[in-house]
Amino acid sequence: MRTICVIGVGYVGLVTGTCFADLGHQVTCVDVDAVKIEKLCAGVMPIYEPGLEEMVRRNAQAGRVHFTTSYEEGLAEAEFAFIAVGTPQGSGGEADLKYVREAARGIAEAMQRPVVIINKSTVPIGTGDWVADIVRRYQPQPIDFSVVSNPEFLREGSAINDFLFPDRIVLGSLHPDAAAQVAQLYLSLRAPIVITDLRTAEMIKYASNAFLATRVSFINEISSICEALGADVKEVAVGMGYDKRIGHAFLEAGLGYGGSCFPKDVQALAHMAAVHGCHPQLLRAVMDINRDQRRQVIHKLRALMGTLDEKVIGVLGLAFKPNTDDMREAPALTIIEALLAEGVSVKVHDPVAMTEAKHRLGDRVTYFDNYYEALRDADGLVVVTEWNEFRRPDFERMKSLLRQAVVFDGRNIYDPSRLRDLGFTYYGMGRGGV
Repeated sequence: MRTICVIGVGYVGLVTGTCFADLGHQVTCVDVDAVKIEKLCAGVMPIYEPGLEEMVRRNAQAGRVHFTTSYEEGLAEAEFAFIAVGTPQGSGGEADLKYVREAARGIAEAMQRPVVIINKSTVPIGTGDWVADIVRRYQPQPIDFSVVSNPEFLREGSAINDFLFPDRIVLGSLHPDAAAQVAQLYLSLRAPIVITDLRTAEMIKYASNAFLATRVSFINEISSICEALGADVKEVAVGMGYDKRIGHAFLEAGLGYGGSCFPKDVQALAHMAAVHGCHPQLLRAVMDINRDQRRQVIHKLRALMGTLDEKVIGVLGLAFKPNTDDMREAPALTIIEALLAEGVSVKVHDPVAMTEAKHRLGDRVTYFDNYYEALRDADGLVVVTEWNEFRRPDFERMKSLLRQAVVFDGRNIYDPSRLRDLGFTYYGMGRGGV
């Protein structure tokens, strides 16, 4: 058993701390948000993630995980301090490191013994050196420490599984002994461990997310070409994926990527490249394609209906992906804003993101707990998030509720031939060959 402090109880910090506790370590999670800490102590989760609430409760009852606002309490016995705070996007696309700075200063001022500081947040290349400088500057008295970069690769909706069964563990440090100590925390997971220098480890995270975002934008570009030429992008992706050099992952055409990672990280990497004299044309194209993909919904609805003013559209799915309530950079937000600008009355449903949607959209849309009710007397349906409960609806009931049997399938979850046989006007993404 090792003693761990995790700074930040957002998505990454809470999952990381709880999973380490589940592996048998003693974990204290620190956050300056007193309301969030109070709720966690009462068993109320600040985020939705399958399995997390039960895991937090189990480890809290076992005394392996604690929550506090005090750095002093969190670091009193800690051998390892994970920085897992947010790095929101700045005005120029750069990562804003104000919370990382606050965490590094808090650690420096509170530490009473040598500690390994592990940066879990996604941060610009060179941040590890910068964190070390901050800690040295704010220490009341010199105490030995080391800095290790340990980027996270957690997917929302499957974060616990991703932590416990990782593809790899990446560790970067100027101190091999410190990296080896952190590696010991992960040995029971039996995953490949990549040990490198600080800057390379930081770059691995950005390069990984940028590559995956590129795959998404590539297949979406292909979907537009398929539609124009009469091919079916779903079949194209299947055929491509059997090539071992390509694989099937991230080849599902749709409305583009969203969430807290891909949009921010691609933008931040492009910003870093430009600042250092590089020309990130590919990254800029990836972002342009992702933005344009969402506009297709409005273009196609306008082409079918003419003016959209005073039309009623039902939108199914608000979170940026299934199994999360996260709406950061969600395609639904862009699409709903565009519909509202056209004079459309928007009716919405999502299995878990309704509270977040009300915070973001207010009373400008109408919310329904039952997704069939969101379709009643609507002139069309737009599927934005591929929740399982949307995949096999009662199509006859759906048709009877809609004023116009128009379906825009933004995630290609329906069989176009079946819907057309049932009398629907169907639009998918790149389904020109159907």
